[in-house]
Amino acid sequence: MNHSHLRRRQLLYFGLGIVGIGAATTAFSNLRKVNPPSPFAANRSKTQASDAVVVLSPPGKNLPEFQGISQWFNSTPLSIADLKGSVVLIQFWTFACINCQRTLPYITKWHRQYEAHGLKVIGIHTPEFAFERDANNIKKALGQHQITYPVPVDNEYKTWNAYENGYWPHLFLADSQGSLRYDHVGEGAYEKTEQTIRQLLG
Repeated sequence: MNHSHLRRRQLLYFGLGIVGIGAATTAFSNLRKVNPPSPFAANRSKTQASDAVVVLSPPGKNLPEFQGISQWFNSTPLSIADLKGSVVLIQFWTFACINCQRTLPYITKWHRQYEAHGLKVIGIHTPEFAFERDANNIKKALGQHQITYPVPVDNEYKTWNAYENGYWPHLFLADSQGSLRYDHVGEGAYEKTEQTIRQLLG
C-alpha cells in the first residue's frame, strides 16, 4: 500500500455520540485517516453517550472474515465462525497511533471485565509506517499496554479493506449472531460503547 497518501486530519464527524464541539475537537484531533468512512457507519446508534440506555440499531451486515493475516498474537488463528455465540468487539489500531493508545486502557478493561460474560475482543493491528509492521515491535507494544486478547497482524491491509475501514482507531461491535450493531470512529464515547457491550451481552 502506498503510504504517501496517509495523513492526519482534524475531522468534524457527526452521529458518533460525541456531545459538544469541544468534545468533538478533542476526540478527532490528529485522527488518522486513509479512506472514506465505512458504510457500516449507517448502522450506528443515534443515542448520545449520556443516555442511560443505548437504543441498538437493527442487525446490520455480518462481520467480514479476517483476510490476509500474517500472524496472530495471543491466540491461534481464528475465523468469524469461531466467534459465533459471542458478542464481538473488533478494534482496528496501530501501536504508534496516539489516538489508538488512548483507547487501549478502555479496550483492555472491557476485555478483563466482560470476557467471562461472553465478550470476545479482537485487536486487528494494521500498520501505517514500516516500523509498525515489525512483529517484535508489535509484541513489545502488547506487553507495554497489557494486551492479552487476540491480535491479528494485517500488514497487507486485506482485513482493513474487507471492513471498508478508513480510520485508526475504529471499533465495531457485533451481536452473538455476528451482525453489526454499532461502530465508533476515534476516541471518546467510552460510556456509550460500554453500555452497548452490556446490552448486547444481555
